[in-house]
Amino acid sequence: MNSLYPWQTDSWQALQGLRARLPHALLLMGAQGIGKLELALNFARSMLCEKPQSDGTACEECNSCRWFEQDSHPDFRLIQPEALSLEEGDEKPGGKKPSREISVDQIRDLANFANLSAHCGGYRIVLIHPAETMNNNAANSLLKTLEEPTDKLLFLLVTHKPQQLLPTILSRCLSFTVPTPSREVGSAWLAQRGVKNPEHALAQSGFAPLQALGWAESGEGADERNILLGAIRQPAKMDALALADSLQRSAPIYVIHCLQQWCHDLASARLVGSVRYFPEQRQELIKLSGEIAPGALMHFHKELLAARRAAFHPLNPKLFLESLLLSYLQLFIV
Repeated sequence: MNSLYPWQTDSWQALQGLRARLPHALLLMGAQGIGKLELALNFARSMLCEKPQSDGTACEECNSCRWFEQDSHPDFRLIQPEALSLEEGDEKPGGKKPSREISVDQIRDLANFANLSAHCGGYRIVLIHPAETMNNNAANSLLKTLEEPTDKLLFLLVTHKPQQLLPTILSRCLSFTVPTPSREVGSAWLAQRGVKNPEHALAQSGFAPLQALGWAESGEGADERNILLGAIRQPAKMDALALADSLQRSAPIYVIHCLQQWCHDLASARLVGSVRYFPEQRQELIKLSGEIAPGALMHFHKELLAARRAAFHPLNPKLFLESLLLSYLQLFIV
């Protein structure tokens, strides 16, 4: 398990301030790729530690810390989708792909754990990540537990999409916002890990250092991004069908993510003359933004949001991309 990241000092201190009067459910929310899960895991380990240090961090030496490190602590449960629990590329028996949802059975299995006394006499902790992946039945099952909390049972819900959680669940949690690190801190951290042009990598990831590092180390999505950017910068010469054909083997989510950032910068360039994700293309973005009606850009933005929800299971990836790219070209047809 990772230790705290340098941008989490204030968040950690704020969490320590809650220890005297902990709620029965804490919702950690913030942008994706900033280390919310690691923060929650460190907090859970520190709550279970037998000899926490003066700053609240776990001692890493007691039996509780050793159990936690071995994923065998009797007073801790991590609930997440099968797709996150299995190793990358693994499949379920029968060749089925692992689920990306938290199922109702996973939540129901917590019933005995919630009603038992703690093995070590302290807290029992359930960490649910990402909380927004609970399906409706799972969310309603969790709600029943939250409505009748037992003593010294702490739920830690981690999410970057709190708007997708049931309002009744939100109302029973204490919200705790985990801030996105500053550009300076995020870039410095990436530079220490050998990422070339860390400022650029950070911007492309939406200023999420962990996501930027993952992309830089794996190169995942980089080729698709370069191909896409080379085309959408010149809509007058862009062949949407040929571009969709060249991108059809890539994960649609990378194409959508890039288009969302590009459209954000188009809107920002038009309104205030500044850009967030593509500073190198600022002048091009300003020029292109003048050719688009604001209403049309807003409509395309909504289309991208809908596409993102379907990105992991499009019926026909090529047609899916063709539709998006043709919609992008329509922005420039007056």
